[in-house]
Amino acid sequence: MHDFLCPKCREHLRVGENIIFKVKNSKKQSALLLLSPHIGNYTSHKHRTFELQTGESLEYYCPLCNTSLISDIHKNLAHVILLDDSGQSHNVYFSQVVGEHSTFETDGESVHIAGEDAGRYTYFKIGDKFRKYF
Repeated sequence: MHDFLCPKCREHLRVGENIIFKVKNSKKQSALLLLSPHIGNYTSHKHRTFELQTGESLEYYCPLCNTSLISDIHKNLAHVILLDDSGQSHNVYFSQVVGEHSTFETDGESVHIAGEDAGRYTYFKIGDKFRKYF
């Protein structure tokens, strides 16, 4: 079973079958958002009173240390660390835009791309940006 970590505090974000984030919408309302830990599965769960609009950018935060998870690759991408079953670290970048399906998993040498909207962000290169988190 893969684990997901905050790149800042290195604490675990996965509980059961969900990765848990604190998010803020464009109205600066905060909520917990649960995402599937399976790359390419864009299922999410939130409280029914938390409003989301397709196309709006959310701000993702670690629910434990409250650090912003915005990536240094692109302002629309959040960043977390995936630990695979063998304990190897991979950087995962995913879209913070509601309804946009873009996910990138990299080990520093190659990138696994998922989501029909991923083409919006494939201009970045494999290299030092990916390696600095290992």
